[in-house]
Amino acid sequence: MNPVFADLPTTVFETMSRLARQHGAVNLGQGFPEDPGPLDVRRRAAEAVLDGSNQYPPMMGLPELREAVAHHYRRFQGLALSADDVMVTSGATEALAGALLALIEPGDEVVLFQPMYDAYLPLVRRAGGVPRFVTLTPPHWDFTDADLAAAFSPRTRVVLFNSPLNPSGTVFPRAALERLARFCVAHDAVALCDEVWEHIVFDGGRHVPMMAVPGMAERTVKVGSAGKIFGLTGWKVGFVVAPPPLMRVLSRAHQFLTFTTPPNLQSAVAFGLGKPEADFDAMRADLQRSRDRLADGLAQRGFAVLPTAGTYFLNVDLAPLGIADDVAFCQALVADHGVAVVPVSAFYARDAVRSVVRFCFAKSDATLDAALERLEGVARHAT
Repeated sequence: MNPVFADLPTTVFETMSRLARQHGAVNLGQGFPEDPGPLDVRRRAAEAVLDGSNQYPPMMGLPELREAVAHHYRRFQGLALSADDVMVTSGATEALAGALLALIEPGDEVVLFQPMYDAYLPLVRRAGGVPRFVTLTPPHWDFTDADLAAAFSPRTRVVLFNSPLNPSGTVFPRAALERLARFCVAHDAVALCDEVWEHIVFDGGRHVPMMAVPGMAERTVKVGSAGKIFGLTGWKVGFVVAPPPLMRVLSRAHQFLTFTTPPNLQSAVAFGLGKPEADFDAMRADLQRSRDRLADGLAQRGFAVLPTAGTYFLNVDLAPLGIADDVAFCQALVADHGVAVVPVSAFYARDAVRSVVRFCFAKSDATLDAALERLEGVARHAT
């Protein structure tokens, strides 16, 4: 068996979800919304499966969706794209896996920013890459030129960069992207940019795509997710945007992974991406209201809530409570108080921050309020 996968532990999400079921807990660990998603988009999928083709769509994706993705990014992010720059994948994780298999050879180095989505490291290792880490810490989760200089080398081939960042909720400003871009250009590295949270940005902020930074259009692979944009995480419809020389090899890897994605879902996503800007604003406003509801409730109960500018997640720093073991805290919280959250140390490969836990706020008011009720007194008794 391949040791990359054979030696992997059970994921923290599976562990905490199992404990949540075992203890009848309110599950704020796994990142999916309770809302079923926009009705008009779901209806389009249903109509397409009844009235449209259910045979193999083109390997690169339905033309209508590829054009819709290009138009969507022209409209919202000012990117000069055409359908030829777009490929449809079965979710963003498949897009990342295919890109890593396509872009690196055994021994190539890949710069990773931790904390990081837990799929990154095994995918890099499976592709033969050698990880080099930039470690981010609360409360700002930022990085410096010195941090990048320590991670980059003549063997750097790819930088895997996630903004907005899960799990920290950081939306990196243009200055940070320009800092990273200088290193990518100097080392002739490709930026593989996981931008799935690009629409879930709060407080009037706007996502800046790495592809828009000078010098990066020709060396950036941009990955997006309809599941995140529309809160339809089970659909697993992703898209890749890249210049032709990179897309050529990306498509070759994709054709031998999933090859294609259900055509009815592609058709529905194409419709959804063309919806009015007000619909996307309303989605953000609703999630921001949920963020604030949970953040205020946690603060009132004595928790140190860290700022979050995007994603479905906010974090609590347990250090002011004298707690330095986030895993033990999460295990006790689900068993003793019936609330499941995730230890952020699980998102590090090494040098982990061990005092931060992540809450998902993409839930109904009733679910958030039930969790807050169960958290009453937890912080007070911890000090």
